[in-house]
Amino acid sequence: MKEKFKSIYERGTYMCQFGFDEIKILIWLQENMRSDFMDIFMKFLTNIGDSGAIWIIFSFIFIFMKNHRKMGIRVIVSLLFSGLICNLILKNYIARIRPYEVYSYIDLIIERQKDFSFPSGHTSASFAAAAAIYKSKLMYRKFNLGYLFIALAILISFSRLYLFVHYPSDVLGGLITGLISAELAFLLVERLYKKFKLGKKIS
Repeated sequence: MKEKFKSIYERGTYMCQFGFDEIKILIWLQENMRSDFMDIFMKFLTNIGDSGAIWIIFSFIFIFMKNHRKMGIRVIVSLLFSGLICNLILKNYIARIRPYEVYSYIDLIIERQKDFSFPSGHTSASFAAAAAIYKSKLMYRKFNLGYLFIALAILISFSRLYLFVHYPSDVLGGLITGLISAELAFLLVERLYKKFKLGKKIS
């Protein structure tokens, strides 16, 4: 067990050598964007993104709306794929340590995170859900409301950089896994609807 832990730690430390230039970006954000208002706003954004909470709430709202039930199911399935790919597989395999563990002088304004850094789970869940909503074409007149959810996903993702808990490449990795999760969910739900002829029953 000790040897396994050592190998995981060494892999995570090795991954961090690619993060030193990225830390400069995080430090720039700390030096140029920090304020009392931004601290509160960024903490709020990151809190609503914890465990995909805000997206789970949206998904159930959609599921209880007859005309948007299928979209709600797509969001839930997207979040499940995101959790599997990002949190269960990639984070534990890559085992990248957090930027505040490398640059320990930073004054964290949220609690230390319990899992590894790459990819960003908040970003992955946010873009998985937002992309699923966008692809479902939630329209108001001629405007796709999915753009608003994508904007929220961007803000939540940025909060992870502002709070110094992720490298930019973590967020990029989360974005990619989120989009992949949304695409997989879209394909799976479509196939299930056609196979079991669910369209007339629950959509």
